[in-house]
Amino acid sequence: MFTQGNLFGPRILTVSGVTQYLRALLEADEILRDVWISGEISTLSTPSSGHIYFTLKDSGASLRCVIWRAQAMRMRAQLQSGAAVEVHGAFSIYEAGGQYQLYVDAVRLAGEGFLYQEFLRLKARLEAEGLFDEERKRPLPAFPARIGIVTSASGAALQDMLNTLQNRFPLAEVLLAATMVQGEEAPLKIVQALHTLNAMQNVDVILVARGGGSLEDLWAFNDERVVRAIVASRVPVVTGIGHETDFTLADFAADLRAPTPTGAAVLATPDRADLLRQLFSLNASLVNALEDQLDEKERILHQIEQRLAVLSPLGRIRNDSQRLDEMAQRLERISLHRLALLQSKLTGSKQQLQSLNPLQVLQRGFAVVRSADGTILRSVDGLTGGENVDVRLARGEFSAQVTQIRKKS
Repeated sequence: MFTQGNLFGPRILTVSGVTQYLRALLEADEILRDVWISGEISTLSTPSSGHIYFTLKDSGASLRCVIWRAQAMRMRAQLQSGAAVEVHGAFSIYEAGGQYQLYVDAVRLAGEGFLYQEFLRLKARLEAEGLFDEERKRPLPAFPARIGIVTSASGAALQDMLNTLQNRFPLAEVLLAATMVQGEEAPLKIVQALHTLNAMQNVDVILVARGGGSLEDLWAFNDERVVRAIVASRVPVVTGIGHETDFTLADFAADLRAPTPTGAAVLATPDRADLLRQLFSLNASLVNALEDQLDEKERILHQIEQRLAVLSPLGRIRNDSQRLDEMAQRLERISLHRLALLQSKLTGSKQQLQSLNPLQVLQRGFAVVRSADGTILRSVDGLTGGENVDVRLARGEFSAQVTQIRKKS
């Protein structure tokens, strides 16, 4: 960085060394590290790299400015040559060109600086009153039946919100309180729209919305009357004003702030697809619970049936019926046995009778003699000569007349 000419001569600086030294001085200065500068844009350049280069000038001087691509993508203000702007950034030196430059990280159109200071002043006062306290914020209804909207009837924000509400939760009824959203008369119109919706019955939530714009375009939503009307609303209020980077006092006063009008419609309603998934999940859980209960009831019923089977008269009847069958079988066996005995006895008696049958005797050559009155004659006593008798042989019988009687001892 430094070289020595001779023992007592001046120190000699290199170009790079002095440039680095000046750069360090600039970057160490507290004012130059965080500074707002106003001027007019000229020689604006936007190469394909995405960086933005321009010159900021006034009547007496000019200043080279650079916005890196990352910051440029987040810029809300539309830059163009000849525009009066206020830029914020930090100074440093572009060493290769030996030029000091302002590296810009924020840009606003001229005049927004005063509005922004007024915004901060009013925000501090209302915040001190407690209008922005989180404790007073109310939860949104899970399933709003009637949704009020405060916005312009001709703005694209309204159509975006209606499409979102129709896709997410078509069951809700939408009530529009059309109003101006920009200009001097807009704050009073917005307050009247809020009062109109609050006077209606069964309005569950109110959406206050408008599309994007500059700080001046959105200023109606920084009006103290609008802020107090939102705080006084009996119905929860959701704001969706401007873009994601835009904040208004109405956002701080609302029960919930969305980054865009479409976001407000999303926050205020459940998603039909999510509800269907929950419904299917609940249905599956209900089916499982019913099946579990049915299984449990079946198990209990089975136990009761088993106990009933033990205690039921039908069991006794079946047991008695089985015993009856067994007794019938025993009786049958006994009867058959007794019948067999009787049959055997009968056979024996028959054989005995057979053996005592006179006919058997006749078979052996004997005969049976009866008197005329049928009396079997066992003796000749009482017979007289010439008396007729009947004689039975083994085969047949005949009549005879007694011609001779012989008595033997």
